[in-house]
Amino acid sequence: MDKQNELLAEFLDSKTINALSEFLNNPKDFDVPADTIATAFGAKKDFSKMEDERVQKLVSSFKNNFTLLIQKTWVEKSDIALKDQLLYQLNIFLGNENWKDNYVLFLQLINQGVELMFGQKPDSPEFAEYSLRIDPEFGIFWWYISNLPPKADWSEKKCRLAMMLGMYFLANY
Repeated sequence: MDKQNELLAEFLDSKTINALSEFLNNPKDFDVPADTIATAFGAKKDFSKMEDERVQKLVSSFKNNFTLLIQKTWVEKSDIALKDQLLYQLNIFLGNENWKDNYVLFLQLINQGVELMFGQKPDSPEFAEYSLRIDPEFGIFWWYISNLPPKADWSEKKCRLAMMLGMYFLANY
């Protein structure tokens, strides 16, 4: 077991840790592992079967909370343009209803938002450990996000579910 998984095991059971690789590597049967991950984020069972009305509410909650996180983050003057760019990109993201097309932009938004909030690049291995230690819930979320591939040739449904998991956490953070 690598160092990150050892640290994760302090906060998650092995079923949840294994669910991520099951979700990432299974092109068809990914609902059950997604539901396991969602439960770790505090969601109820059957997250993967969320009806369209609840998905719209989730997207709205994500938009509101992520916007608030961006706006309320104190930054140096040099980062004000990044805040404005992030809010602009969020609106572009929300204006496109194709989940598969939005996948890469979603990951960019999350990475830039996390960089803005923490003042450091989140793609370093040290950041993963740091986030788990300072806020285990956020660290688990970051473990999930950082393990998503930068580009995915997944179905619309799988892209939708991958982003909904991230949105759910941020909508409730």
